[in-house]
Amino acid sequence: MAKKQAAEAADKGQFDGDPVFGYRALPGIADEMLDPNGNVRPVWQRLLATLGRMDETDLANRFARADRYLRDAGVFYRAYGKESSERSWPLSHVPVLIDEAEWAAVSQGLVQRAELLERVVADIYGENRLVQEGLLPPALVASNPEFLRPLVGIEPADGHFLHFCSFEIGRGPDGNWWVLSDRTEAPSGAGFALENRVATTRAFSNLYAETHVHRLAGFFGAFRDTLQARKQHPDDRIAVLSPGIANETYFEHAYIARYLGFMLLEGEDLTVVGGKVMVRTVAGLKPVGVLWRRLDAAFADPLELNQSSHIGTPGIVEALRAGSVSIVNALGTGILETRAFLAFIPAICRHLLGEEQKLPSIATWWCGQQSEREHVAANIEGMVIGPAYSTRPFFDDNGQSVLGASLRETAKSSVSEWLTAEGGKLVGQEVVTLSTTPAWVHGRLMPRPMSLRVFAARTRNGWQIMPGGFARIGSGDDVAAIAMQAGGTAADVWIVSDKPVERTTLLPAEESFTRNMPGSLPSRAADNLFWLGRYIERAEGALRILRAWHGRFAEAADPNMPLLKDVTDYLAALDINARQPVPDSLLANIDSALFSAGNIRDRFSPDGWLALNDLSKTARKFHATVQAGDDATHAMTILLRKLAGFAGLVHENMYRFTGWRFLSVGRYIERGLHMTRLLGHMSGPEAPDGAYDMLLEIGDSVMTHRRRYNVNTAALTVTDLLALDPLNPRSVLYQLNEIKTEVELLPNAFVNGQMSPFYRETMRLHSGLAVMTPETMNVTVYKRLEQDLEKLSDLLAQTYLG
Repeated sequence: MAKKQAAEAADKGQFDGDPVFGYRALPGIADEMLDPNGNVRPVWQRLLATLGRMDETDLANRFARADRYLRDAGVFYRAYGKESSERSWPLSHVPVLIDEAEWAAVSQGLVQRAELLERVVADIYGENRLVQEGLLPPALVASNPEFLRPLVGIEPADGHFLHFCSFEIGRGPDGNWWVLSDRTEAPSGAGFALENRVATTRAFSNLYAETHVHRLAGFFGAFRDTLQARKQHPDDRIAVLSPGIANETYFEHAYIARYLGFMLLEGEDLTVVGGKVMVRTVAGLKPVGVLWRRLDAAFADPLELNQSSHIGTPGIVEALRAGSVSIVNALGTGILETRAFLAFIPAICRHLLGEEQKLPSIATWWCGQQSEREHVAANIEGMVIGPAYSTRPFFDDNGQSVLGASLRETAKSSVSEWLTAEGGKLVGQEVVTLSTTPAWVHGRLMPRPMSLRVFAARTRNGWQIMPGGFARIGSGDDVAAIAMQAGGTAADVWIVSDKPVERTTLLPAEESFTRNMPGSLPSRAADNLFWLGRYIERAEGALRILRAWHGRFAEAADPNMPLLKDVTDYLAALDINARQPVPDSLLANIDSALFSAGNIRDRFSPDGWLALNDLSKTARKFHATVQAGDDATHAMTILLRKLAGFAGLVHENMYRFTGWRFLSVGRYIERGLHMTRLLGHMSGPEAPDGAYDMLLEIGDSVMTHRRRYNVNTAALTVTDLLALDPLNPRSVLYQLNEIKTEVELLPNAFVNGQMSPFYRETMRLHSGLAVMTPETMNVTVYKRLEQDLEKLSDLLAQTYLG
């Protein structure tokens, strides 16, 4: 019914109904859609009419397409509670629409604010005149946990403290916008805004194509070009500096790095040498000129800032003093997020810019001053009292704030005492009444409170505001439910023009191009790729053995028959329980592969990530349901097919750069170890009956053996095929052939015209096995070969991953 009303009202261009917050509105219609006269804003009319023409099934299918895209793209955020967990990105499917002219006014206000904040933070870490002239209380700086004293007097290499900011803004029932909080430390959400846009256009592709919505790519392109211009030397790298995979917005860090073509680094990837920031790569140390940091400043340098930090890089502050690196944003800028600063921004704006704020802050009073304390106490019914040094808006501060209206009368009488005792640590803020926007809830449009996160980037042409952003939508009427950790959702924001807009893209417009070589591979990324290869191959080896074991168990139903008991003992030595259809150790290997892939999301295709997640989910399902014997054999076959699908995606789609070589070498070493151990255990004179046939099955070489030898399985033929045949992709010699080929192309394979120790050991192993014959292969040779392959892995780590 609400949908029909919305469509009819959209066609008429107005609503009839009872006054709500000074508007006339039908029940269930969000005031964000209405102008002060109760008419539907023109920008919303087409969307409402479109929704009115769709039936429930059509809408459900459209929203399902958007959700499927987000799942397929692997978009997630990390929720924190008793345990942290990855959760699907909570998309609110109906976009928020804002007219281009209105957005221009908002943008002007945010540009003014970004410039004002730049001047404030430059003063705090520079001349400190704002404190001297009484515009900022000394305590709000000196006692502020976000104030980093070692940064005082350090001027950024490019002359600017702020480069990328975000602002939480809200609209009141009167239609006016104000700023709820400033995000200057390490603003998050820009990548999610991009993914919101893609997902929402999947739901409303026809509407999006017909509506003149400003694109987002131009904003990111301008910022990327600006960062490129910040480099002091042509060979400097640009990187996104992430706290790591455990961070709640890690997906976005990887997404932005991949989208803009930057390296994704963590603190351990970096070192400071001679006052310069260097990244550890497999080709040695390489200079980094620009760091777009996504970790809090205090954790950036355990040497001079937070000594307990395990995610920073010792010496970063030293590099800043040397002026050798630009950090976006400069360390220490998080002080601008402090909630109490909002109380002094209006006066500072008049003092520094000589004008009033174009976009005012939410009304704030710092209770460290007597008159402000008295005002807050006298107006407690309309106040929220919270921590002065908090860097979050009150609805996102995990319940640290107190709503005055919720206090009992006895508590209200003691507010003055509380403010007098602890006023310097508290602020009072005017209660926010946010406008509502339509959200699709349980099959109908419902009004939900909304705030907007808007982004500003410093470009070569000055500050540029993203034409959009994302809206945080409450899960209920309570404003405190806007935060995603509290169940809120996120909607795309469309800035709509009345004329066609430029269709921008990050692709170059020129017909000519330069083919750039892939950048240097960080050692940590190489390490994860190498172990991803090993874990995947280790899982495949275990699956092949388990399938052969359960296939024979289904026939004999006797786990103590000599062959099965022998293989059971062999697997037990590898911590694999053969009688458990899907062993815990198999799940552990798949989980380890997922963890390694998760650490290199910027270098890993979404298809590969989906395939790996699908393998993990299927393995866990089988772990809980599959029985030994035929059931387990069938399950192992399914898992092998899924694993082969993942391997095929990687093999067919991954660019043959240095990272590919480490992934491949990891697989070849693990496959070589797998086959070497099996041959050493099962091809000796004491091998039980059926061991050679089982070896061929595990090595996927039954048909090849029949064609090649025309005889029954025997020790020499199986050894020849699985150990020494250079054309069999399962043989040990084949693995050494491939390792030698890849190693020759790795950086520093030759040093001053001589083989590196790693390359030399690879050649020794290869040539030593290549001259062997089946007759000379025995348990002692296999044991030595196993040790040499493990040593080869250690040498690779020493050469490239240290």
